[in-house]
Amino acid sequence: MSSIIVLGAGMVGSVMARDLSEKYDVTVADINKLTLSALKKRQPQLNTLELDSTDLEALRNAIAPFDLVVCGVPGHLGFVTLKNIIEAGKDVVDISFAPENCLELDYLAKKNNVTAVIDCGVAPGMDNLLLGFHNTRMEIESFECLVGGLPKARRRPFEYKAPFSPIDVIEEYTRPARFISHGRMVTREALSDRELVEFDRIGTLEAFNTDGLRSLMFTMKDIPHMKEKTLRYPGHVESIRTLKASGFFSEEPVQVNGMEITPLEFTSKVLINEWKLKPKEEEFTVMRVTIRGQEGGKTKEYIYDLYDEYDVVKNETSMARTTGFTATAIAQLLLKNKFDKEGVFAPEHIGGHADCCKTVIDYLEERRVRYRLDENTLS
Repeated sequence: MSSIIVLGAGMVGSVMARDLSEKYDVTVADINKLTLSALKKRQPQLNTLELDSTDLEALRNAIAPFDLVVCGVPGHLGFVTLKNIIEAGKDVVDISFAPENCLELDYLAKKNNVTAVIDCGVAPGMDNLLLGFHNTRMEIESFECLVGGLPKARRRPFEYKAPFSPIDVIEEYTRPARFISHGRMVTREALSDRELVEFDRIGTLEAFNTDGLRSLMFTMKDIPHMKEKTLRYPGHVESIRTLKASGFFSEEPVQVNGMEITPLEFTSKVLINEWKLKPKEEEFTVMRVTIRGQEGGKTKEYIYDLYDEYDVVKNETSMARTTGFTATAIAQLLLKNKFDKEGVFAPEHIGGHADCCKTVIDYLEERRVRYRLDENTLS
């Protein structure tokens, strides 16, 4: 039986570990002893290991016995952790969503005979995979991904709950958004180009620019139009713009009663309670991927819709399910040698390889994460 180590016992890490443990011997490593203890109590079949992934020697010793590493550390640790895993000669599936361009580690992976797949979530992740699949079958003219995770119960003023830390979410609202228009990279302010979009079972949501294309900016340069937008309940953008304009996201330190603190740190501390998902609080993930182009001499359009809810039986969030099961599906592709190329790859590379896309979609379907496809011939 293959053995896997999952780095990170948080919301997504614990779901990935539980899923993989149905077929493999799984160890979960985390720096937080209390988090590991709680996980072990819920999932006694898992092995646990207290580990500081920033301790290079400890990390290398920890991952040495395993066939595969699944990396779910916080984003700011993602790049250096991935680099260290590759240097240790271990195949890895990564969901840390590091801000750096992890494709730059491709030379290192090839040098160490490693297969590393990055950004293995819902978005980035499944949207990339779907684009990669169609890119081998048609001349794509445009790609659009609309995606968001939201609480079922709407509570003002933000009507939002974050599956990740507030600082990570705020970064999406402050980092300039890049997209491709007419073959050229365009940069606009995050939260810009707000539009209202209708969804079955939900109603009206607002979509706005965020910097979500990531690897597609480099791997799919021939596609003339590409953009990714985040989805929230209507009114959220205006609330965030008010905070932003008032300086609450500033990283310039200020003096408060003799203590130095940045407004961003203060805002994050306040919002962590406002935005934190409470135990068993129901939420959902919604995504729409639209791919349009020329196929067989005709203009074709493929629209994939995802709607997934909190699992009340397993008490697993939708964001953890949709993110984690994408990663565990790709992990099994590697373990079964269905994708065995050496280097650093994004999900769009996986989607264009043999029947890997269908295998991942079937894997998700078995876990009730369903992508509904509408196919249209436009001309």
